[in-house]
Amino acid sequence: MKDLVIVGAGGFARETAAAASGWRVLGFVDDDPALHGTQRSGLPILGPVDSVLGMDAAVVVCVGNPRAYTARRRIVERLALPPRRYATVVHPSVSIGAGSTVGEGTVLLAGTVLTADVTVGAHVAVMPQAVLTHDDLVAPYVTIASGVRLGGGVVLSEGAYIGAGALLREGVTVGAWSLVGMGSVVLRDVPPAEVWAGSPARLLRRSSIPERQVS
Repeated sequence: MKDLVIVGAGGFARETAAAASGWRVLGFVDDDPALHGTQRSGLPILGPVDSVLGMDAAVVVCVGNPRAYTARRRIVERLALPPRRYATVVHPSVSIGAGSTVGEGTVLLAGTVLTADVTVGAHVAVMPQAVLTHDDLVAPYVTIASGVRLGGGVVLSEGAYIGAGALLREGVTVGAWSLVGMGSVVLRDVPPAEVWAGSPARLLRRSSIPERQVS
């Protein structure tokens, strides 16, 4: 059993700790100094995020919500760890079909289904009961909230956020860093850096593509 440290101490981080069967979870790291020395879900807050650089443990970054869904990439770039340091956390109830792959630093929570030939990139967050069907392509840093259903051949570009219960028609593409609101029905392509919602989903407003950090 390998050691694991989780970056973040919010709800997603605690859900990941609960899902990490086969890992010895040492605790969380978080940049809020008020949390240091306290506990969440029975596990300690070990220190600030950068403290993982000196630890001999695998790492998974579990931050991001609809108001700050670019944060996961910012932290991964800031830490600049080699890919081998990142854990892939898969809840025991997850079903991964033939030909499917899952990247490093990705979390698949309870009841997630990858049917066949699904490609999930690095540092992706997939919440409970999501269904990804044949030939879906999920780029790094995507967030898929609970109960999402992707038709076959859907493409989720880098950093896209798909809200809870959204339905995406087969073959559609969601552009980089776009957000699809919860319960939306997506019938056509969503361009990059936009917020869409509704049934059928439509443009609500523009957003932005985060700049990459330069070391």
